[in-house]
Amino acid sequence: MEIPVINKSTNELPTYAHVGDSGVDLKAHLQTIDDKFLFNSEKIYNQEGNIDSIIIKPGGRALIPTELYTAIPKGYEVQIRPRSGLALKSGITVCNTPGTIDADYRNGWGVILINHGTKPFIINQGDRIAQAVLVKVEQIEWEEVETLDSTDRGLGGFGSTGS
Repeated sequence: MEIPVINKSTNELPTYAHVGDSGVDLKAHLQTIDDKFLFNSEKIYNQEGNIDSIIIKPGGRALIPTELYTAIPKGYEVQIRPRSGLALKSGITVCNTPGTIDADYRNGWGVILINHGTKPFIINQGDRIAQAVLVKVEQIEWEEVETLDSTDRGLGGFGSTGS
């Protein structure tokens, strides 16, 4: 499916790494990061005064821009998901996983990363920070009723299966 995109970053457009992949890797574009979206995190500048990297300290989080702007077709969303290697090796994950980019959203995509690890984590310009997956969605049409059909589980809640 073709998705209209404006790429204001210095990165190439996201691509699938392998045939059959469901997600494309999103890359950080640090030059437009906003201080108000850094929590227990800091910017590191290079000699030219540009942002070279972001350090997310343990327990910290940051909204990392991608500078991708899209027009997703109605009936679809893009889900922003963690990269498994970052989660396993460093404790870095998407804070609101999965993040949602709605069909009518036109602002730049951002990824909210959180450091659940024990060491500060450095993100450099162009680093792969998350995955984006296009997903078909349905809208709910509520049907108000007086009773629901019965099931074997019934009203059993969390932990009702024993563990």
